[in-house]
Amino acid sequence: MRVYGVTGWKNAGKTGLMERLVAEITGRGFTVSTVKHAHHSVDVDQPGTDSYRHRTAGASEVLLASGQRVAIMQELRGAAEPTLDELLARLLPVDLVLIEGFKREAHPKVEAFRAEANNPLIAPENSTIRAVASDTPLELDLPVFDLNDTPAIAEFILHEVGL
Repeated sequence: MRVYGVTGWKNAGKTGLMERLVAEITGRGFTVSTVKHAHHSVDVDQPGTDSYRHRTAGASEVLLASGQRVAIMQELRGAAEPTLDELLARLLPVDLVLIEGFKREAHPKVEAFRAEANNPLIAPENSTIRAVASDTPLELDLPVFDLNDTPAIAEFILHEVGL
């Protein structure tokens, strides 16, 4: 499966870039899935729903199905967080999986960078970053794209993964 990441520090524009890339790449006829890493506790279920009641009763896995979507919630219950490879193995086949976060993993990435966030660039210390998408001009030994030039960033990623 072809994978490519978008990484950067908090408030760097990662999620907006991911959203635009998914729309751009699917608009070109490719299928795309995403993986998003959260550093905080997250719950996509709501108290009072049947699925929430199943989970809190002790179910290890709850599969919620409707005519519009399927959601699988898996409780770790003290087990280790799955690795990125384990998470990718759970996905249905698509042309490209875009990964938000996971900056220390080995897959190739574009770094989102906003000057106003006042964070250092990750790229100089991380060889998995192949380009930077920035809201300010930068002098780097990597391609630098305007953070809002989604078509150019998408073209770069598609070329990198051979699509």
